[in-house]
Amino acid sequence: DVSENENMGSRYWVYIGTYTRDEARGIYRATFDPSTGSLSEVELAVETDSPAFLALHPDGNVLYSVNEVSQLQGEEGGGVSAFRINPSNGELTLLNQVSAKGAGPCHITVDPSGQTVLVANYGAGSVAAFPIQADGSLGAASSVIQHEGSSVHPRRQQGPHAHAVVMSPDGNYVFAADLGLDQILIYQLDSPNGRLTPADPPATNLAPGAGPRHFAFHTSGQFAYSINELDSTVTAFRHDTGKLETIQTISTLPDDFEGENYPSEIMIHPNGRFLYGSNRGHDSIVIYEISESDGLLTLVGHEPTRGPTPRYFGIEPAGSYLLSASQQEGTISVFEIDRDEGTLHFTGQTINVPTPVCLVFVEATS
Repeated sequence: DVSENENMGSRYWVYIGTYTRDEARGIYRATFDPSTGSLSEVELAVETDSPAFLALHPDGNVLYSVNEVSQLQGEEGGGVSAFRINPSNGELTLLNQVSAKGAGPCHITVDPSGQTVLVANYGAGSVAAFPIQADGSLGAASSVIQHEGSSVHPRRQQGPHAHAVVMSPDGNYVFAADLGLDQILIYQLDSPNGRLTPADPPATNLAPGAGPRHFAFHTSGQFAYSINELDSTVTAFRHDTGKLETIQTISTLPDDFEGENYPSEIMIHPNGRFLYGSNRGHDSIVIYEISESDGLLTLVGHEPTRGPTPRYFGIEPAGSYLLSASQQEGTISVFEIDRDEGTLHFTGQTINVPTPVCLVFVEATS
């Protein structure tokens, strides 16, 4: 387990990605103090179009965002942007912006070696890789793979909808959750050249109509988990060198819940003992305990998010706090994490930010 006081001397910039409609104008920032759990009011860090999802370079100096739009600078498709971080004052400076090579880019990650940015294009149903230049800026797409097929949901699964791209801990494989296909597609990444090639096997199937949305690896790398938007479940997998074996599927909802619900985010606690998922509809964070021996999940409970439509939540790096973002209400609420039980306790603190979609913690230097 991470020492409880490991980051108590640290302060974080929290960068918040948004949809730029209504008042939202780009990426916002707040400061978070893990010694007190206090989150400052937000200010605009940089103006940019719908920076819905964010990812941090491993060196902590560059922040990447998708631009989740259907047209960018007069061209079809969304964009991907790179920003230099000033760690002393939190300011962001645009390095460059490139075409995402597909409509509606909704998820982004950086490979552990810091050489490649990967993007899931929801609208286009494709994944793309982008080389990172020496200054942290992005080159044009080095690899674009178009997904093909459909599944059973009459509206949401008429075609592919790549919703997440996640690296294996060793940096050799990319796992793409495709909501439209009910599949986790698996690619090998040649990081120095930014090349994606289908792995063997190239995909793992989920239950028809599950709608896999986001995906997370256990801290051990031996297990992985998909949160499924259309049937409100989490699927657990055993993982071995780019191969997934399904071992469990469990509901994200209490037995007595009736109504529509669309799970969205999934995260593993840094100590590897707990898994969290967000329910939009039930408006809660579901908490599971993870079996150390076999990766199976046991329900711990549900914590109300104190705001509707919790599209995203973030866990502070030392694992003492969870920040839940309500897209609909435009708020972020702070919860303390019981590191032994996994339960969440609302601190009473909520700040306002327009249309929050994603947040990233970056250590501040001043």
